Amino acid sequence: MEDGATALRANQTGPERRFWQLLYTSRKSGYHFRRQAQIGPYYADFVCHHAGLIFEIDGDTHGSEVAQASDSRRTAYLKTRGYDVFRFTNNDVLTNPDGVYTMISAILQHRPKASGSPTPTPNPSPQGGGEPTEGSPI
Repeated sequence: MEDGATALRANQTGPERRFWQLLYTSRKSGYHFRRQAQIGPYYADFVCHHAGLIFEIDGDTHGSEVAQASDSRRTAYLKTRGYDVFRFTNNDVLTNPDGVYTMISAILQHRPKASGSPTPTPNPSPQGGGEPTEGSPI
């Protein structure tokens, strides 16, 4: 049985997949993003924990008053957890990717990059690594 985040990542929408591509340069520049990361009772579409940043990609269902009220409560909760939330519509991502990329870049310009390696290796090499031991070549 897969968890909610795994299922959401496996079933990303076209705009979410496109947004992930737009984040590529930022991810290679020291901003570690996760897709569909759980924060409290919510799943953030794209979160950069060390920068305190969340990007949400909103479809047509977010236009109703009920959905907007729900989004407001969600944003307020995420802000109490130390995150700033930025929203893009599906239409923005698909029809204006250059504009979305420019906005992402402007937002990240004032955010800290991850220190050290952006992603730890989940399975270290069997050959070892790390600190040299006595007698090992440097």
